[in-house]
Amino acid sequence: MDRVRVKKTDKAVSGALCFPGDKSLSHRAIIFGALAEGKSVFTNVLPGEDCVCTRRAFEAMGVSVVSPEPTTLEIAGRGLNALKAPQKELYLGNSGTSMRLLLGVLAGQPFQTTLTGDPSLSRRPMRRVTDYLRSMGAGIEGKDEGNYAPLTVRGGKLKGLSVTLEVSSAQVKSAILLAGLYAEGKTVVREPVKSRDHTERFLSFFGAKVSVDGLAVGVEGGQRLQARSFEIAGDISSAAFFMAIAALLPQARVQFKHVLWNPTRSGIVNVFQKMGVPLSVEKIYENGPEAAADFSIEARPLRAFEIKKEELPSLIDEVPILAVLATQAEGTSIIHDAEELRVKETDRIHSMVTMLGRMGADIRAEGNTLYIRGKSRLRGARVDSFKDHRTAMALFVAGLIAEGETVVEDLECINTSFPNFFGLVRQLGIDFRMEGEAG
Repeated sequence: MDRVRVKKTDKAVSGALCFPGDKSLSHRAIIFGALAEGKSVFTNVLPGEDCVCTRRAFEAMGVSVVSPEPTTLEIAGRGLNALKAPQKELYLGNSGTSMRLLLGVLAGQPFQTTLTGDPSLSRRPMRRVTDYLRSMGAGIEGKDEGNYAPLTVRGGKLKGLSVTLEVSSAQVKSAILLAGLYAEGKTVVREPVKSRDHTERFLSFFGAKVSVDGLAVGVEGGQRLQARSFEIAGDISSAAFFMAIAALLPQARVQFKHVLWNPTRSGIVNVFQKMGVPLSVEKIYENGPEAAADFSIEARPLRAFEIKKEELPSLIDEVPILAVLATQAEGTSIIHDAEELRVKETDRIHSMVTMLGRMGADIRAEGNTLYIRGKSRLRGARVDSFKDHRTAMALFVAGLIAEGETVVEDLECINTSFPNFFGLVRQLGIDFRMEGEAG
């Protein structure tokens, strides 16, 4: 699956869609299931490559994981202190979540482990995690003083840490809190703006006592986790691409089923309201540590929007598709201070400015702030994903509203988070052609 060819579609699309399990929740389900005592069963687990890397890492450390169905995992947890030293390096592909959260777990283990990844992951900075873990007592070595993989972790006797992060990051916060389970005393993480709170919810759901005081989260060391079972809600970051399709294509009406409904991930819902696209919420229900919702979206004329720095943690993964939406909104949309996009799978500011600009969008970056003036008449072009799954899917959606044919190159990256993306596109009746298919 190297490339896809797509043309502008004017057909009315409709349907009801269910989405793969949320990637953030799937990672954490595997981690907490492995560290808990007893058997946990999770359904609707994302089968994407990133989560498979997390699963394989724990299997290499002696955790039994059985998959009776492709999206079901039965995990026989070993507890916090019974992991085994892996026989070889743990390869984590392109998954930054796997690497950062595993660093927190491995910081408290009585053995040495080396974490590696693909070339893209090996360029992503890790000192935002490793410096804190070192200060807790872990030994970590790697390129540029532990900033880049491969990283070798020598677990040690940890001491609790109280820290204020300079930049809000759920991955950094989660790594420190996971290490805090192994530390003597209490570990507290404060953020300038609240990031997604999945780890806090999982800690509490699996039986740990967690303190939340405004922007500070704390956990005492030495607690035990107990096995739990639940169905993982659909990934709202994956649903975002189809939310955009429903908002952009004429006469569209799409229903979204069982999608994650978490206030720290609802930034895209707020932006849709700013654009004048209402979400009709039909049902909200509890689902393990998280809530899920059914809602629908109908196409509407779009208004420009502004996203301030403090809003970004709740929608950081949705910025590529929001940039596409902004090209069709009346007025100038502004996304402020999005420096976190520079250190994702690729520099997403650069990739979206370059590729949408090639398609005729009026888009520019000043520092880390994006300015997108609409409404632009996009034209088909040959564009590149930069091996970034969210860039690839956002450019495909842009091709649905561009004059002529758009060719999106290098699509294998989509498998990291959304293996059935094109299956759901077909479910809506949208035409496209994978390179090599009969045309």
